[in-house]
Amino acid sequence: MKNKTVAAWLAFLGGPVGLHRFYLRGLGDPLGWLLVLPTSLGVYGIERVQEFGQDDKLSWLLIPLLGLTIAGCALTAIVYGLASPEKWNARHNPGAAPDAPAGRTNWLTVFALATSLLIGTAVLMASLAFTFQRYFEYQIEEAHKISR
Repeated sequence: MKNKTVAAWLAFLGGPVGLHRFYLRGLGDPLGWLLVLPTSLGVYGIERVQEFGQDDKLSWLLIPLLGLTIAGCALTAIVYGLASPEKWNARHNPGAAPDAPAGRTNWLTVFALATSLLIGTAVLMASLAFTFQRYFEYQIEEAHKISR
C-alpha cells in the first residue's frame, strides 16, 4: 500500500533526488533518476558562486535549476496531498478498496501541503529574483561597455 501522506512528504523533502518517484514506482523509474541531474547542477552552481562570486555567469543558469526542481517537487507534494482517496487508491493501490486508509488525508498530509506551498513558493521566487537580478545587472554592464 502506497500511503499518500508518505508520498507527499517524500516529494517535499526528498523530491529533488527522486525519493517520491522511487517510493511510488520503484528504483527502475527513469524520471526519478533524472531528477538528480538538475539538483546536482544546481548544487554545483551554488559551489561556483561560493568559489568565483556572484559574477560567475554559469551559476546564473545552474542555481535556478535547483530552485525550479525544489519548487516542482513541492508542487508534486501538493498534487499528491490534494488527490482524493478514490483517485489515489485507484492509481497507486489498484487492488485496494477506493476508500482504503492509505489514500486518506490526515493532519500530517495537511501539514505537508502547507509546508510545500510555503517553501516551494519562497524557493521559486528566490530563484527567479536571483536570475533576473543577475541578468539585468549583466545587461547594464554590457550597456556601459558599449557606451564607452
